[in-house]
Formats: sequence, C-alpha cells, structure tokens
Amino acid sequence: METKGKELPMVPLARSMCWHCQSDSGGEYFCGQCVKVQPLSKDIDYFTCLGLPRKLSIDTASLEGKFYEMSRAFHPDFYEGKSEMEQAVSLANSAVLNQAYRTLKDPILRVEYLLRLEAGAAKDIPGKAPADLFEAILEIQEHLEEFQTATAGNDTAASTRAAASLRSARKTLESKRAALESRLAELFQIWDRLVDKHSHDQAHSDQKEQTLKEMRGLLSERTYVVNMLGSIAEALE
Repeated sequence: METKGKELPMVPLARSMCWHCQSDSGGEYFCGQCVKVQPLSKDIDYFTCLGLPRKLSIDTASLEGKFYEMSRAFHPDFYEGKSEMEQAVSLANSAVLNQAYRTLKDPILRVEYLLRLEAGAAKDIPGKAPADLFEAILEIQEHLEEFQTATAGNDTAASTRAAASLRSARKTLESKRAALESRLAELFQIWDRLVDKHSHDQAHSDQKEQTLKEMRGLLSERTYVVNMLGSIAEALE
C-alpha cells in the first residue's frame, strides 16, 4: 500500500516521534522515514481528524470524499501480515475516523459535538419543553394517558378519539421540530461567519458565546419534541 505522497491532514498524534524508528513524525499519519502508520492522539477532535475547521455548514460530498480517502489509508484489511503494532494502530485510527464521520455527517450530532468542544456541554443535552407549547404538551400528555387507559380497558370509542387527538398533536410537534431545525440552520451560518472572522476581541467572543447558548437551547427543545413524537409513535403502533 502506498502511503508517501498522500495529501492527508496534519493532526495531533499520540507521540511526536515515530514508534518504530524514533524519527520526528512531523504530525503526519505516516512516518516520513519508515512509512509506518502513526497513532492519533486520544485528544484529537473530529473536525481536526477530517481536516476541517470547526464550522457547522459542511459539504457532505467533500466530507465523504475525505472519509473514504482516509479509510483507504487506515483500514485494518490493508495491514494484514503487518506487525501487531501496525495492526493495532490502524484499528484504533479507523475507529476514531468512523466515529468522526458518523458524527459530522449528521447536522444535529455535529452541532451537539461542537457544543461539547466549545462550551464544555455534557454529552447528552437534556430535553426542555418549548415554552410556547406548554399548554399543548399538557394536553398531549393527557391524551396519551387517555389512549393507554382506553386501550387497556378495550374501550374502542375512547381509544379512537384519543388516537385522533394524538395524530393532530403529532402535526403540531412536527411543525415545531421543523421550526427549531430551521433556526438552527440559520445559526449554523452565523457561527461559521464568526469563525471566519478570526477575531479575538470581546464583542466577537460574546457573539460566539451567545450563538452557542441559543443553539444549546434549541437543541434542548428539539430533544423534548423528538421524545414526545417518539412517545406518540409508540402509543399508536
């Protein structure tokens, strides 16, 4: 397998010297002297792994191209017959690469990951009921209880009425989810423009912080809405 000449990103590695020949690895995936694959740093972030800036609007075709290029370089199948160390490094690097690709290709997973990087948010963003749907959500919860009770008691008429109410509620929730995702898409553009500015003044920092805060709030509401839609879908199965 050819490794020299590959235009792969310069990334943080687990060590600055090649594990095999002890020469300076120079931040490249393959040692320039012995061409052995090098282990990625455990602290590498997914954007850096795929040679991308921390921006939220990603060309998915370009992302896929980078992923497959790097997959060909690291796939464990190419290291059969190599040393145990090379096989272990290729397997570990492939695992990181696969997780990075799965995360960044999905817009919601991508922004959740960015929040963890930039704002130190917890892995899972807890759901929070949208304030403008508070009354509607209370009604939905009542309809769910009515449907479950009617179904358990074989009350066909009551379960039919409750099911109709839940289907109507589902449309409301789907509309809310679409609105939340639309606003998130707008914030993606705002965030990317802020990243492009490369400014370090306080006003710029405040804008970035506010954008991250709003995105986190929208994701929290989206999580709640998606969970409610899941409960409705489960009840109507």
